[in-house]
Amino acid sequence: MSTGQNTKRYETPNHPYQGERIADEGNLLSTYGLKNKQELWRTQSQLRRFRREARRLLGEAQGDVAAANDLGADFLARLRRLGALSDQDEISDVLSLSVTDLLERRLQTIVYRQGLASTPTQARQFVVHGHVTVDGARIDRPGRTVEVAEEDAVAFDETSPLADDLHPERAEGQE
Repeated sequence: MSTGQNTKRYETPNHPYQGERIADEGNLLSTYGLKNKQELWRTQSQLRRFRREARRLLGEAQGDVAAANDLGADFLARLRRLGALSDQDEISDVLSLSVTDLLERRLQTIVYRQGLASTPTQARQFVVHGHVTVDGARIDRPGRTVEVAEEDAVAFDETSPLADDLHPERAEGQE
């Protein structure tokens, strides 16, 4: 590695042109309203780090899942808090996580799934423009991971014009 600090938080694909991968990435970008592929690659890199840590813990425990669960108790607690794993999942279940499991935990996706916006792209715009709060704090980063405990605290900022139920940009049927 060079003497400069690596500030990239994602890895690009090894092969720049693979039609199937490009098509899959395009589908994920449109489904989750991502701005560019860097956002997707950042999430894929985060998933790779989670899997790497799970494999390391399983290796240290020599394949004993119960011992690996004990070794990685903090790691598992973090993934459960983030909503990537359920309470009964074990460390071996980290290896079966997909990138969509992590994309579902983005603030932008939560806003869309809760019906605060009619499309993922509109949800992104609401977040970036400062109309959305999490636990009373205004958040303007659509890629922020929302913890399970915070999920019910996602709402429109009370000073936002979108807080009015009759605002024309509000999703249809939203109360």
